[in-house]
Amino acid sequence: MFTAQRTAIEQSQQLTHDALEAQKTSFGAVVDAVESSSSAVETNAEFTKGAVAAYFDAVEASLPEDGPDLEEFRAQFEENVDAMTDAQQESLSAVAEALQESEAAYDEFAASYAEVVDTSFEAVLEAHQQAEENASAMTENVDAVAEEFDVSA
Repeated sequence: MFTAQRTAIEQSQQLTHDALEAQKTSFGAVVDAVESSSSAVETNAEFTKGAVAAYFDAVEASLPEDGPDLEEFRAQFEENVDAMTDAQQESLSAVAEALQESEAAYDEFAASYAEVVDTSFEAVLEAHQQAEENASAMTENVDAVAEEFDVSA
């Protein structure tokens, strides 16, 4: 009975450590995802500029030679896309930086918490060991008293 209880306590301790480690891993995964979003933003901007450039090319091809010059529109569009991309990149960088700081803070918290958990579980295991020893001593005393009682009867 005591062995099963001790095993359950030790497994609870290990599960607590596993949960802390899973949290740390998920923080890292979120940071990685945000950081990799930066390349997706850049790719999306290039794709958008290419698609709109093709649209302007098609419009220009359909206009007479002395038609309006679309270069000013092209330049303005590309400027807007570049500004939007820069803003998104800056936002992603700020989010990634905040997440990295949060990750570092969580790592510190997790280390402290794990220390407290280990100390608490060690205390429980020591108390459990003492209870097992007390129960064993009590059983031996009861057995000794029972033997004396049987002998005197």
